[in-house]
Amino acid sequence: MNKIVLATRKSPLARAQAELVAAHLKARLGAEVELLPIVTTGDRQAEWSLERMGGKGLFTSELEQALSRSEADIAVHSTKDLPGEIGQGLAVAGYLPRADPRDVLVLRAGTGAPASLATASPRRRLQAAKLFPGISFCEIRGNVDTRLRKIAEQGLADGTILAAAGLGRLGIAGWPGLEFRSLDFSEMVPAVGQGAIAIQCRAADAAKWAALFDAGTAGTVALERAFQKRLGAGCQTAFAAHATADTLHFFHEETGLRRLPLPAGALDDPEGTASALLKILGLRG
Repeated sequence: MNKIVLATRKSPLARAQAELVAAHLKARLGAEVELLPIVTTGDRQAEWSLERMGGKGLFTSELEQALSRSEADIAVHSTKDLPGEIGQGLAVAGYLPRADPRDVLVLRAGTGAPASLATASPRRRLQAAKLFPGISFCEIRGNVDTRLRKIAEQGLADGTILAAAGLGRLGIAGWPGLEFRSLDFSEMVPAVGQGAIAIQCRAADAAKWAALFDAGTAGTVALERAFQKRLGAGCQTAFAAHATADTLHFFHEETGLRRLPLPAGALDDPEGTASALLKILGLRG
């Protein structure tokens, strides 16, 4: 393969993630990689409330269409943006090794317990409300630097919550007037696939790409996505799942935060494992 066309969103974080995939493919295959930046519906509708309007496919559909029309060979996504069901005739070929999956609490300097947080995520809101009883919330949209400016310069709220992996990929270790604190899994369970970069392709091409990517990340993300698919969870549901080799960290609006040991071989049968653990949790899936 002489040239690989890689579809990506245009945001700075999406471009940074696409460049990581491009560098990986160049190193493994020695091929030229060309980026195809695409503006998605979610990018155009920057003022939409994802919770009220629904967020399924808003950041992925146009990239999937480019694959289906053979305008791109692969597409790069933040795994947490992928719906439980992906486009017909398409597949996830694999993932780069997962970066830090934790959430980061970002507060204006000198803030103790925040009285207000800006986040559009029901998952983050419900878990943050347990950490800070009585806290109020407002919505926030935009790129990472836009969100940081809204807190530091515009005073939208006392703070916000961002993904550690996104901050790291953008090289943001701090910000004037703000303090960063990573949240342990016992405080906040990350979104499904958080920290993982997904590489999507046409289903017929999946086998030729799969060996190029990280098997360990594929195993844990497959289990997390099995929960997502069974629960039909999206931007409107306060749900989270993060798997390690032997532990499931889980949050749902009906169960609260739970930590469950994974049985031997759990990652080899993600659908069966998700079904069994949902029964233990008392959830239908």
